[in-house]
Amino acid sequence: MNSHESGQVATTAAEVYELFFVPALFVDWPRQVLSLAEVAQGHHVLDVACGTGILACEAKKIIGETGAVVGLDINDGMLAVARKKSASISWRQGQAESLPFESETFDRVVSQFGLMFFEDREKAIGEMTRVLKASGRGCVAVWGSLSETPGYATVASMLNDLFGAEVARSVEAPYCLGDVDALESLFAFAGAKNVVVKTCPGKARFASIDDWIYTDIKGWTLADVIDDAGYEALRARAPDYLSQFQQPDGSVEFEAPAHLVTFTV
Repeated sequence: MNSHESGQVATTAAEVYELFFVPALFVDWPRQVLSLAEVAQGHHVLDVACGTGILACEAKKIIGETGAVVGLDINDGMLAVARKKSASISWRQGQAESLPFESETFDRVVSQFGLMFFEDREKAIGEMTRVLKASGRGCVAVWGSLSETPGYATVASMLNDLFGAEVARSVEAPYCLGDVDALESLFAFAGAKNVVVKTCPGKARFASIDDWIYTDIKGWTLADVIDDAGYEALRARAPDYLSQFQQPDGSVEFEAPAHLVTFTV
């Protein structure tokens, strides 16, 4: 996998991700993921590919003092931001394909918008089921298809026009698991049981087109790919492509559905 496909970012990009991407795309999902996973007080919860920690922190609010939350991510930049948010969560560096935990350790395993970037998705799902207790339950969120997410379909087209297909793949990569049938098969082949995929509507929201472009470039894998001149050229052209998503107050909003996959062992 290249950096676009694996979603790896530097620490500076992770800080931008936390300030802009999280409120724009991710704040509406933790409640739904944790509800479907049936996370409750006293549970031991693992958040795989925890990023800057939004899902893990919400889980901590539910499980109380008798439970425990572990947030695991391969990216040191993301973890550096997460560690500043909560000292009561155990933040661990590690690969989803080789979880550094004993079998049947956790009551619940959750993951929000990380599976798309794993090198071996089937192996990672197998690892999630391995560390779940026999009575455990998991929930994994992935984005719907690019065709169902018109804002990012347009951004991908814009990046392709201005910088080429390789740069456009940075935006296309998060939407590679949008096919429900293929997603169900992936979990079944990995050994997960009672697999159910629930498609949920969602919205992406940015304060402006400028904020949207800043977030996509400076808060993601393109931060070290597009130079200052390229970034300014992109800002100048962005309204030509993206004004269709602009609201009367100048903010931006578009559909961004997700598939939430629940499973047992």
